[in-house]
Amino acid sequence: MVKMAANEEKQQGHRPGIYKQKNKGHKHGKHRTKGELERDQKGRVSVTALTKKQRKEHKRMDRRHKASQLRRNKKDIVLTEKRRLGTRDGPPHLVAVLSLHAGVDAAAVTKLLRGDGAGGVIHQEQCVSGVSDSFGLLLPRFKQRFTFISHSTADIHSLLDVAKIADSLVFVLDSAEGWDSYGEYCLSCLFAQGLPSHALVCQGVSNLPVKKRVDSRRALSKITEIRFPDARLFPLDSEQDATLLLRHLGSQRQRKLGFRSRRSHLLAQNVTFTPNCPTEGTGDGPTGLGTLCVSGYVRGRPLQVDRLVHISGHGDFQLSQIDAPPDPLPLILTPARPARPVKEGDVDMLDGGEGEAPVRVLMKANPSCRESLLAEAEVDPMDGEQTWPTDTELLEAEEDRKNKRVMKVPKGTSDYQAAWILDEDEEKNGDLDEESSEEDDDDDDMLDEAMDGEDEDNNSQEPGSDSASEGGEEEEEEDEVCSKERTGADERYDEDIDKAAEEEGLKRYREARANVMFPDEVDTPLDMPARIRFQRYRGLKSFRSSPWDPMENLPANYSRIFQFQSFERTRRRILAEAAAEEEGAMVGWYVTLHINDVPLSVMESVHSGKPLVLVSLLPHEQKMSVMHLLVRRHPSNTEPIKSKEELVFHCGFRRFRASPIFSQHTSADKHKMERFLKPDAPTVVSVYAPITFPPAGVLLFKQRNDGIQDLVATGSLLNCDPRRVTLKRIVLSGHPLKINQRSAVVRYMFFNRDDILWFKPVELRTKWGRRGHIKESLGTHGHMKCVFDNQLPSQDTVLMNLFKRVYPRWTYDPYVPLSLPWVKREVTVEMDDLEME
Repeated sequence: MVKMAANEEKQQGHRPGIYKQKNKGHKHGKHRTKGELERDQKGRVSVTALTKKQRKEHKRMDRRHKASQLRRNKKDIVLTEKRRLGTRDGPPHLVAVLSLHAGVDAAAVTKLLRGDGAGGVIHQEQCVSGVSDSFGLLLPRFKQRFTFISHSTADIHSLLDVAKIADSLVFVLDSAEGWDSYGEYCLSCLFAQGLPSHALVCQGVSNLPVKKRVDSRRALSKITEIRFPDARLFPLDSEQDATLLLRHLGSQRQRKLGFRSRRSHLLAQNVTFTPNCPTEGTGDGPTGLGTLCVSGYVRGRPLQVDRLVHISGHGDFQLSQIDAPPDPLPLILTPARPARPVKEGDVDMLDGGEGEAPVRVLMKANPSCRESLLAEAEVDPMDGEQTWPTDTELLEAEEDRKNKRVMKVPKGTSDYQAAWILDEDEEKNGDLDEESSEEDDDDDDMLDEAMDGEDEDNNSQEPGSDSASEGGEEEEEEDEVCSKERTGADERYDEDIDKAAEEEGLKRYREARANVMFPDEVDTPLDMPARIRFQRYRGLKSFRSSPWDPMENLPANYSRIFQFQSFERTRRRILAEAAAEEEGAMVGWYVTLHINDVPLSVMESVHSGKPLVLVSLLPHEQKMSVMHLLVRRHPSNTEPIKSKEELVFHCGFRRFRASPIFSQHTSADKHKMERFLKPDAPTVVSVYAPITFPPAGVLLFKQRNDGIQDLVATGSLLNCDPRRVTLKRIVLSGHPLKINQRSAVVRYMFFNRDDILWFKPVELRTKWGRRGHIKESLGTHGHMKCVFDNQLPSQDTVLMNLFKRVYPRWTYDPYVPLSLPWVKREVTVEMDDLEME
């Protein structure tokens, strides 16, 4: 025992130090070795490794040189574009002079710019067709040329068309107020559409005393810095001021607008119309159609003869040829340089008049390559129909003939006539089938409006019955007192009020207010079963994750539209091809376009004093589809805008009328429809319209009863997607009658047993966050037993959400009526101030 104890004292365990070696863990086979990885890759190197190697090989100085070269190239491109505008190689600098106050005169500004002391040489008066106050100006000192137009701001559509193509805008302000209410309205529209380069001009400052000039300019700068924080204010009272303004316009930085820089466009400077000749073999040619010859400078991108052109406010047309007449505003009076050779063939020459230079034909349209005017897909009503019955159908027809039913028919009725006579059961089933097969979503809206109208009639009759019980003498006395009080200004004020419009406005405000307080809630009808009234609705377990097939039960209008497999990929490809085009009529050339089959109304519009704006369309931009626009309510408009209400759209270079639907802007695959345009959130507007590739500004106007159009929303073009699912939600509400822990008896949601059984699979929810389902029906009067995940409070309300897919109305109309000059409304009614009845 003693020896063993001594040995135990000698054998002490090893204690590792701080430098103990730590070996790797055992490779247990759950991963591949390095050798296996090398054998699998077979010498291949990943892309990331290659790029990292190349980046590491570049030295610091090489990276600096590369960055400086990229900066220099971008700077050269910007300077080239800037120097090209207004010079011999580019189009004249197009400047629009606009007055923003009723007390200022834009003609006084153009008169100063015309003066000899400004340094310019007037080369052409009234150089733009339809605009009387327009002229071409040459500046030999700066080697630049300008085209000035002074257009009235009374027509808001023509004003927006001019701003779309103008290189610079000159805003004429009042020396005291800056701009008035209508000027503020015009600025709102211009900022929403996209504002080009601009300059602020003020007249009358020199007429003030010397001590008040600084204070006046300081006060005006304080007014303008709200809209134009970095803009410079130019006084324009002398020819020296006009010279400074011209120098600033020619050298200022040009703001790039995406929707016009990617498309070829021009302003018509000379317009002629030639009616079509009667075709051989027929009596008369097309009534009122002809060839429109439009001359102007090509801007934006090169113009191709095979592309369609869009005339703002009139539609899409085809080109037949492009000519090159002499430049009416040459900067250097020397013989013109020869045009670039065109692939279409040799350049033809057209004889001009006596004393006129011959006109060169640059290119002619190729019928095989020219874009088609087809806007809607050709619909075959017999598509999908079979031409011959199958054997199975023949056997079924033979059995039906053998099992011929016997029925009483009037004397003399043939077999064919008797086949159309139905029994009572078949009539009922046929009615149900017709109702379920209807694809018009407006029936539900009409029923809702009819129910609301009945409620209002009942409410309006109740106080009338009470007042009828009062004595007639009191009513006569009240009428006499009112007739005496309503004199003078009150009577004149009441004469300007439209009673029907006031009642309609009040009805809309009440509907909007009710939608805010009780969103999407509807009453279950008493006169018809709920399963019939809401037969196109369905329940969803989860609005976010429940599936909804976007190709299910599409309306007939979807057969008329076009759809892209990938709209974003197509947009990138087409815009890249447009940016790389180097053929056609180049930017800066003065050309004449021959446009086929143009109605006479276009020429009448020019004669009435409206400018003519043309834009070359990109491929597919004439075809109809479902366009989605992302807009936000304009703060100046407080009137409720209901879904499917007709609005006027400005989308890029197009303007049209349509009835859109509103929906929420989310990233999910389903989007909830909004009954009204919300004032505090961005909203997606869906409408049937021609395809337009973004970016493009969007303006929405609503026409009043008096012809004035109000700006209601502004935004941008979102995308083109017919597969976007917009769901309309309705909420049926019921009230708990008895509550026993987690179960409750609910009433007033349905009023018969069949409706309860029909909607039994749909999930229930409450305003306090409880979830449940229908367990069984109690009785025959609509009471039902429901089970929830927790006990209901006594003041809770049981809700059922139902959904159906909705589509826009096909109400696209390219004709937009002329808007009267906008007048600010003196009285605006807020929705919060109205009392709910």
